[in-house]
Amino acid sequence: MFLRRNSSPLVTLGLISVFCTSLPSLVKASSVVEVNCRSMNTSSMHAHCGVYPDGVHDLDCFGKHKTYGSVKQWQCKWAPGSHTSNKTYTLIIQQPSKNRCVMYDNISRTSHSKFTVSEKKNMTAYVVEKSDLRNCTKAFFTALPNNTVRCGPPVYVSFSRHSRKLEVTVSWPQVDQRFINKYNLMYKASDSLSRDNVVVQSRDKARCTVDGLNSSLAYQVQIQCDNNSCPQCPWSDSYTVQPELTAQPVVLNVEDTDVAQRKGCRLVVITWKFPEEEQAEGYNVTVEKASGEVPDEWMTTTRPQISLVLSYSGYHVSIRAFNRASTSPALTQTVPPREDMADTGAGKLNVSLINATSLTVFWKDDLIQHYCCFSVEWSRTNHKAAYMSFFENANNYKSISLKNGPLEPYQRYSISLHTRTNKETCNMMHTNGSESTYGSAQFYFIEGSPVSAPANISACNVTLNSMVLQWLPIPEEDLRGFLMGYIIHYTEYHHRETEKNVTVSPDSNSHELVDLKSGTAFLVEISAFTRAGVGVRSTASLFKTNSQGDHTLVGIIIGFTVVTALLILICPLLKRAKVVIWPSIPNPRNSNAMQKIEVPFELELLELTTQKSEEWDTESLHIVERAPESTRADSAPPIMPYVFRDTEADENSESELLQPDEPFDWTETDINSVAGLLPGVTVATFVEPIRQDFPCAPLPFPSGYTTMEMFQQGMSHSISEDTTAAAPAAALQPEDTDVTVKTPGLDYTRQFSSESNNGSVFLVK
Repeated sequence: MFLRRNSSPLVTLGLISVFCTSLPSLVKASSVVEVNCRSMNTSSMHAHCGVYPDGVHDLDCFGKHKTYGSVKQWQCKWAPGSHTSNKTYTLIIQQPSKNRCVMYDNISRTSHSKFTVSEKKNMTAYVVEKSDLRNCTKAFFTALPNNTVRCGPPVYVSFSRHSRKLEVTVSWPQVDQRFINKYNLMYKASDSLSRDNVVVQSRDKARCTVDGLNSSLAYQVQIQCDNNSCPQCPWSDSYTVQPELTAQPVVLNVEDTDVAQRKGCRLVVITWKFPEEEQAEGYNVTVEKASGEVPDEWMTTTRPQISLVLSYSGYHVSIRAFNRASTSPALTQTVPPREDMADTGAGKLNVSLINATSLTVFWKDDLIQHYCCFSVEWSRTNHKAAYMSFFENANNYKSISLKNGPLEPYQRYSISLHTRTNKETCNMMHTNGSESTYGSAQFYFIEGSPVSAPANISACNVTLNSMVLQWLPIPEEDLRGFLMGYIIHYTEYHHRETEKNVTVSPDSNSHELVDLKSGTAFLVEISAFTRAGVGVRSTASLFKTNSQGDHTLVGIIIGFTVVTALLILICPLLKRAKVVIWPSIPNPRNSNAMQKIEVPFELELLELTTQKSEEWDTESLHIVERAPESTRADSAPPIMPYVFRDTEADENSESELLQPDEPFDWTETDINSVAGLLPGVTVATFVEPIRQDFPCAPLPFPSGYTTMEMFQQGMSHSISEDTTAAAPAAALQPEDTDVTVKTPGLDYTRQFSSESNNGSVFLVK
């Protein structure tokens, strides 16, 4: 558009008005456009936008130093509202004293930089958040630009904890480094919200150390540059410093197995446990060869287990737990070298000694067809190994100059040859899976004879003509050479002029001497020998073979012991078997609940014992006398008196009843004599027969013994059957007799027994 010089000023003003009216549409079409808003009424444009807590907020404007020159770079930041996610922003910078107004529209981020202001004039800025044409919010900021120049916060912070200390390392932005000399560190324990913050100042701008912390607690840390360096030094965001790891991992298991696909390699699996597992983020594992050959391979794992493919050399494995603030003490696990393996045994590797400082190693197979990089390790027993790696593609041998000093005499050395697949360089690139062991061998520079003898010589399995000798091997440091075997020197104690020798293989620590004399003592000495000769003999030990008498005595003792043991074991078993099979039955004669009844005639006598008078005296004796024949009925059979007599055969046996068929002359004189001897004795005479006959008891007894209850039942039944016969007997009884008939149901009858007491007989109730 071109204007003529003579155009009216009104036309020119109209064109400017049209351009300002179309400005918002032009701004929206671009990403961020800087527009001079001095001629625009921006207050009326955003008057309908309010200030709300959930709208745009926390507008902050500040200046930053530039790398070169004194001109500063200004920047504004704000926080978005929570209305919607599709938002755009408009930033307006005003300096009324300078009559300056700049507007940046259609901003999609929450910050804007690269604008200039006058440092010594007040600045007013506000940002408008628009989600559509009707909904918008805004936020304001006012300050003197020269006072808003800011340093920090740091761009990188690292923490390290150990020994109850916290070491902080800080990196500042490059433009702020020349203005910052020191910084402040504010911290407090994470588990104590009420504890006041502690502020310490660093000695320089990069490092700070805090002492006296609790190792088991986490801390919250903030960092601020020194206020004397910059007008503004805000505190950084809060950093969480994790607790210090003070425990050490503990090895649970180490597995060492062969790798089938690769000869000369083994799979080592190490499993461990960390007591502070919840505070650890992972584990650092370092694997290095025991010989010290570099490199030390570092590996990181989050699981408490690691698998390694290693050669047959010795290794050191170091394990540490770590988090962002600390590292635990190291656990060092030694993986010992393998020796005398079948796939690396004798014959595959040979050693030729040149002198004390050099040797030549020969290998059996043509390895140069597949490998050109090798490594040799050699060492004394229980000493650190020396190593040398080399390149070889022409010969199957290598001459080696020893690094760790000359070879010592009488000392055993081990040497191993390892192959490496890496052809770029023969140095080991990785410890894990980098090499395999081809073969190993042992050698002496100079051999000597043993300086000690086998110890702890003993004899076992001694017989009439043989014994087995046992001993402990000689320590390796006393052999001074390769053990070739043992020599057993033995002789009879009383004929020492004739000594016999037996050679034993070096792998055996026992030997049986045979064809010995029985009952003879032998002196035994044992020595070892190497290629250099026979060593010293052991102290003489005395052993004796068994004699024939000793054999007999031993047999007697063994037999007696066996019999005694059998008796001890069998007697309790027999007693228990007797209790189970033949239980102990009590003697009925000693029981007051059992009575022996042999014949039916005794039932009648028991019936008489059930009769009692009104005043029964347990101390009286009643003798039943047979009435004269003239007073008895002619039809009644004669009633024989029932008396007791003492059996002289057994003083503890039960008294017997005189049966009717036994002749006994019972006279009145005898009766009176008995009554006279015992005061209170009543003589009763039955004039009538109690019963005509003696039928069998209606309740048969299964055996010769019965209880009183069964006896009373039998009595009751027998009395009820013959009441007619019992009544005349009671009627004919004299009135002055003290005998009554006892019914079975009224009282119980105690044991009716007899005791031998001066030939007397008692019926006791």
